[in-house]
Amino acid sequence: MIEIKQINPVKSELKRFVTFPIDHLYADSPYYVPSLVSDEVGTLNPAENPSFDFCEAAYFMAYRDGKPVGRIAAIINRLVNERSGKQEGRFGFVDFIDDDEVVDALFDAAAGWAREKGMTCLTGPLGFTDMDLEGMLIEGFDEVSTQATIYNYEYYPRHMERMGFVKDVDWLEFRVKVPPEVPEKMHRVAEIVRKRVGVDTIKYTSRRKLVRDYGDAIFRLINEAYDQLFGYSPLSDKQIKHYIKMYLPFLPLDDLSLVIKPDGELIGVGITLPSLSQGLIKSRGRLFPFGWWHLLKAFKGHNDVVDLLLIAVKPEYQSKGVNALIFDDLIPCFNRFGYKWADTGHELEENERVQQQWQYFEYRQNKRRRAFTKEL
Repeated sequence: MIEIKQINPVKSELKRFVTFPIDHLYADSPYYVPSLVSDEVGTLNPAENPSFDFCEAAYFMAYRDGKPVGRIAAIINRLVNERSGKQEGRFGFVDFIDDDEVVDALFDAAAGWAREKGMTCLTGPLGFTDMDLEGMLIEGFDEVSTQATIYNYEYYPRHMERMGFVKDVDWLEFRVKVPPEVPEKMHRVAEIVRKRVGVDTIKYTSRRKLVRDYGDAIFRLINEAYDQLFGYSPLSDKQIKHYIKMYLPFLPLDDLSLVIKPDGELIGVGITLPSLSQGLIKSRGRLFPFGWWHLLKAFKGHNDVVDLLLIAVKPEYQSKGVNALIFDDLIPCFNRFGYKWADTGHELEENERVQQQWQYFEYRQNKRRRAFTKEL
């Protein structure tokens, strides 16, 4: 018999919710990359996550004979619903054993909560906003995940289809070989952009100065560049302050590219990071007692993979070669630090403009993930 318990959003219970996949479901998986436990607990905690200014959520865990066998979060983002005109509930942070009874009980709990709140459909996996993990893996189960994406077993999408969920959107991911130098055609495009568009890249050596000069502008640019993407939830002033404090003080500055106009206006940004995948696997998502050491090694050069977290360009400068300018800046840095491979973020399947940039490189599509939806 399956018992479903709603989890109170307090740290002690949230930690149990967060560590279920780490300590139970994926304990022996070489591909699953856990989030930092402290970060995910903070994301789920209404007292810490400013997304709760316009979101609400409920968390459920499934137990059999007293043992945890699954988890799911049900989320409503009122801001996105107002923009889309839908009454859409989201599901996310979902993990389960390969068992129909367990899966049905979890999704019945999430759907029931969303229906009581007046929602007419359930879509996911999605988080509170696009800063959270999204998209169920449907191809690439034998590939190591990244710190910015979800890993799940191959049986997950089979259960979604069994329950009547259908495709909403797909995202693609690519593994790109870092070339020994900037591809000649890309470098030529970058030089043209510098001369004709009148923009160029800058580097910072002080994180404090970066935050002071462009911290706010980086996230406002992301809002502007991503505004029309699937399910995008614009970051509020409060969220921007939260993420500046959470992320910018830790970004390796050489792996960050800013594109500015002569007057200093930010029109493009490329954010990359040494892959933390192996460090997170070895640390099991925990900083203590020794997890910090594994993560520090990833930051300090014991790494040949870089994660291309995001590129954002002002809409009026898109399709003008700004991406080439960013890579013209970053590729020499990648080589200096010994990166051999780059893992892209997830890109919407129909976003051919973004995918065309990989034509300059040796690459392969290595993953596909999906958002599923179902009428309630």
